[in-house]
Amino acid sequence: MDAYEIAVIPGDGIGPEVVDAALPLVADAAEEAEFSFETTRFDWGTERHLERGEMMPDDGLDRLSGFDSIFLGAVGHPDVPDHVTLHGLLLPIRKGFDQYVCKRPNVLFEGIESPLRGYGAGDIDFVVYRENTEGEYASVGGREHRGFDHETAVQSALFTRRGTERIVRAAFEAATEREGRLTSITKSNAQAHSMVFWDDVVEEVATEFPSVEVERLLVDAAAMDLIRRPHEFDVLVASNLFGDILTDVGAQITGSMGLAPSGNVHPGESYPSMFEPVHGSAPDIVGEGVANPLATVLSWSMLFEELGEIGAADALWSAVADQLADADAPRTPDIGGTAGTEAVVADLRSRL
Repeated sequence: MDAYEIAVIPGDGIGPEVVDAALPLVADAAEEAEFSFETTRFDWGTERHLERGEMMPDDGLDRLSGFDSIFLGAVGHPDVPDHVTLHGLLLPIRKGFDQYVCKRPNVLFEGIESPLRGYGAGDIDFVVYRENTEGEYASVGGREHRGFDHETAVQSALFTRRGTERIVRAAFEAATEREGRLTSITKSNAQAHSMVFWDDVVEEVATEFPSVEVERLLVDAAAMDLIRRPHEFDVLVASNLFGDILTDVGAQITGSMGLAPSGNVHPGESYPSMFEPVHGSAPDIVGEGVANPLATVLSWSMLFEELGEIGAADALWSAVADQLADADAPRTPDIGGTAGTEAVVADLRSRL
């Protein structure tokens, strides 16, 4: 029997609630698929920052490096600026473990109503491949002359050939396994260096995948078209910033941020990957017991898939799909129900 070691960082806000609620369900799926996993909990996040001035210890990456995978609940706290939380925990893990693929599926499940008129189950089904370690989120720049009228801030985007080629190639590979359509998102009409470079790399890599149909969109047109014609998208590939923005659009048009899973993937064996729900820490509903656990469950499905445990991955994904398709099943308030987190998970366990 295969056995895995998984680091769990419940994080902030509703993170611990949804992580703790989902773990028994996840254990059921693993047992049914005849493998095991053990979790080690790391209580890193903004509570630690408020007490010690750091989101995680200096040797945090060293402590995580030996695990097969990482699960993160949520990051964010109303009393701590978001750039502190992001640069203190999430980005160091993404960059330190070279998790260069941010993979975010967007599926309109049966039983979920899209805010877009005329779309039903399965009509929206695309995945975004977002470059995850450089681009606009590279920490290149600084601030000078603080406090003076001529205070200056410089933030430079960084695009390397290696970094751009590998995310573009990963997206093309995904397209060959799906519907054979890839959309590259840029702003090359205005960003004549970085984004034209991106276009050039896409054109070069496309020659390796002649069966894939390639569309190129400017990010503003892409934002519009995700609303206007989401059914036409299959695989999207974008830079760090553009992918970040468009995946939130994707989550909304498929029903709720509470249904959106995410993977920060290092495709090789050198480092662990990390999986997380997209919804964030949701401080407004902390402690109410109504946080939607489905994005967490779907993120665990992605984690198991990356480990090669396809049976457990499919079981979790199918349980969520079956529950959403059942009009009598419990639902949390964000998707039109009145049930709490625990009731939703209990129902999922009965469906495995």
